[in-house]
Amino acid sequence: MNGTTTAARARPARTVLRVHRTALIVWGAFVAGLIGWLVWLNEVTVDSVRAAEAECSRGPWTCVDLIEALSYSGPTGYVGFLTCYGFLAVAAFAGGSLIGRELESGTARLAWTQGVTPARWLTAKLAVPALALVVGGTVLVLAFRWGWAANRDLMGDHWAFADVFVARGPATVAYALCALAVGTLTALLLPRALPALAVSAAAMWLLNLVLERCRASLWPTVTRTSPKRFELPDGVWQQGAGRTGTGGHYATYHPASHFWPLHLVETGIVLAVAVLATAAAFTVLRRRTA
Repeated sequence: MNGTTTAARARPARTVLRVHRTALIVWGAFVAGLIGWLVWLNEVTVDSVRAAEAECSRGPWTCVDLIEALSYSGPTGYVGFLTCYGFLAVAAFAGGSLIGRELESGTARLAWTQGVTPARWLTAKLAVPALALVVGGTVLVLAFRWGWAANRDLMGDHWAFADVFVARGPATVAYALCALAVGTLTALLLPRALPALAVSAAAMWLLNLVLERCRASLWPTVTRTSPKRFELPDGVWQQGAGRTGTGGHYATYHPASHFWPLHLVETGIVLAVAVLATAAAFTVLRRRTA
C-alpha cells in the first residue's frame, strides 16, 4: 500500500495514464481510424470513382453527381464532420469521467491526502489529455487537409462549410483544448458527473454555434461593384448582393484567401476561452480545498 501511495504521490501523470488508458486508446483509435479512412479514399476508392465517372460521363449528370456524393465526397465529408465536432466528446469526457467522476466518488480527495496537492492533481489531469489532444489533433488536421485537397474536382464541400472550415486548421485543436477546460470547470462547479457531462457538451455546442454564426464577421469582407451584372469567381464565400443607389450592382464576399485570417481569429477566440476556463477551474479548486 505504501509503495502504491508513494508512486501516486511522485508520479500523478502516470496515474492519470493508468486510470484513463481506455480513453487514450479510444482517442488513438479514433485518430488512426479517420486517417486510415482518408488514405483508403484517396489511394484506393478514388480510382474506381474516376473510372465510374468516365463510364457514365455520356449519361445523365445525376449519375456522376451520385457517384461523387456516395463514393468520395460524401465519406470525406463525414471525416471532416467527425474531425470538427469531436470536441463534444472531449467535453463530455472531461466533465463526466476525467474530473466529475473522481470528485463525485471521492477519489480526488483521497489523492489530496496522500501528498498530491489539489493544484498538482489538476495539472496532471489536464496536461496528459491536453498533450494527447494536441498531438492527435494536429496529425488529424494535416491528414484531412491532404485528403480534402487531393481530389478537389470530386469534392462538393466548400471551404466555408462549417465542418470543413474547422477541420482544415488549428481550430480543431483549439476546440478540443477548450472542451477539456470547459468540461473541467463544469465538473468542479457541479456536484455530479452526469450533469457535468451534459452541461459541458451543451456549453461547447453553444460556443461553436455562436462562433459559426458570427464567423463571416470575424474579418472584413471584400465589396465589388459594377455597372452591369457580374458573376463572382469560384471559391468565394458570398455574403450579400444587390443594386446600388445609382443602379449598379454590388456583391460582398470573402475570397478563398480569407480562410486563414478568419480561421486564425476564431482559433484565437477559442483559445482565449480555454485559458479563461482553465484559470477559473484552478480558482474554483483552490477555494473548494481551502
